[in-house]
Amino acid sequence: MSGRLRASAEDEERAREAVRSILPSQFDDDEADGDVAPGGVDVKQAYEEETSYADGAVKQEHSPGHGVDGGDSLMHCESEASPEELPPDTKDFERPQFYQDSDRENGHSKPKSPPRGNESVEVKVESAQSTLCDVVAAHYNSVPESGLDERSKSRILHLRNFNNWIKSMLIDEYVNKVRDSKPRGSSLKVLDMGCGKGGDLFKWRQGKITHLVCADIAATSIEQCKDRYSDIKQRAQRERNFSPLFSAEFIVANCTKERLRDHYQDVTMQLDLVSCQFAFHYCFESLPQAECMMRNASECLRPGGYFFGSCPNANAIVSRARKAGGKKFGNDVYFVEFETPINDIKPPPIFGAKYNFHMEGVVDCPEFLVHFPTFIRLAEKYNLEFVACEPFNAFFDRKKVEGRGLLGRMQAFETYPPFPGQSMNGPLSQYQHGDAYLKSQTNAQRLGTLSVAEWEATTLYLIFVFQKASS
Repeated sequence: MSGRLRASAEDEERAREAVRSILPSQFDDDEADGDVAPGGVDVKQAYEEETSYADGAVKQEHSPGHGVDGGDSLMHCESEASPEELPPDTKDFERPQFYQDSDRENGHSKPKSPPRGNESVEVKVESAQSTLCDVVAAHYNSVPESGLDERSKSRILHLRNFNNWIKSMLIDEYVNKVRDSKPRGSSLKVLDMGCGKGGDLFKWRQGKITHLVCADIAATSIEQCKDRYSDIKQRAQRERNFSPLFSAEFIVANCTKERLRDHYQDVTMQLDLVSCQFAFHYCFESLPQAECMMRNASECLRPGGYFFGSCPNANAIVSRARKAGGKKFGNDVYFVEFETPINDIKPPPIFGAKYNFHMEGVVDCPEFLVHFPTFIRLAEKYNLEFVACEPFNAFFDRKKVEGRGLLGRMQAFETYPPFPGQSMNGPLSQYQHGDAYLKSQTNAQRLGTLSVAEWEATTLYLIFVFQKASS
């Protein structure tokens, strides 16, 4: 086998492994035998646990958390969805060219892959009118900045805090990996693509980075990000143990259409980390946009540096859409609606697979499915090697012991049952898993958890990690 064919086979296998790690539920028995999912979880066992949940039994786990009154425990729903929204058999979803596009044995032809190495590709620059960039920018520009009092009234307060905990743990993990690989006292420079209003500024401060580049398509969001940065800087100067805050630069740019390097104060800068949180999926509107995004992630990233982030889990979204009839699904916290119904005959396109996503008080705009094997191949074209891909619930399982204290400080969970005079954010019927858990324990009186609707929303997302290759 030639080196090129061997590399192609390895690419296919890595793409398959990535897809297996984010498939929402079921596998054939002969496929499951000997197949181990990330984290050492047997796939067949995981499937059996999920089907038991479908029968009405919610799997309980006694794990560290921020319960009180002797019930120092944490409850979480490991099933992917509530009983009425369980994913269907995913065999039909795993096989079409949308996710297993190399499965010739099923009669599907292999679509053309993105170019590899030094192969050239003709990239057509699309007009602003031909994409939804203006729609997305207008949406985020119109979202008002709400204070702490207003956010505390939100139905999804704890879900948002949980997502922030996920980001905090992810950022901390890779900041430490980079810092451990460099000489003591070295600089640590970061690009935050799709930074929004600067919700991660404090996380970067905790990571003790030295320089941050904030880039976002929404001009209003960048102005709010600047204001947050100035506020953090002023508060830092008033602290008793004052340590200089990282320097920062702010760029209003469409990361899917503009070369960010042209906007940098220092075009020779080498980045240690590139973060893209809840924004990468916008680039899958078209191949040129995805290539531009990947170029921005890779171009100034030093060898050994990491590109990581979070985005919707297309496998889970398509699976649930099919279960719900192909067009719309959700609950009282969120809903997803496709303009063109998803069906088994014609799988979604690799690029431009648009759906509308609404989450209570946070998001209400079009998004695009991220075809993960294509994501991996595009990354390889730009010298980024696939490292990891985990659904939020798997990442939570891996990090919950380490991040137990932070879960409490960030108020990522509600206390259940509520204390006298307090109420839960969701209907009490959505906390029955908490009752079941407490009944199974002898000392636990309260626990920290989310409503079933919020747990379901968390399973729509995954984290991804790539590392810049040395050559």
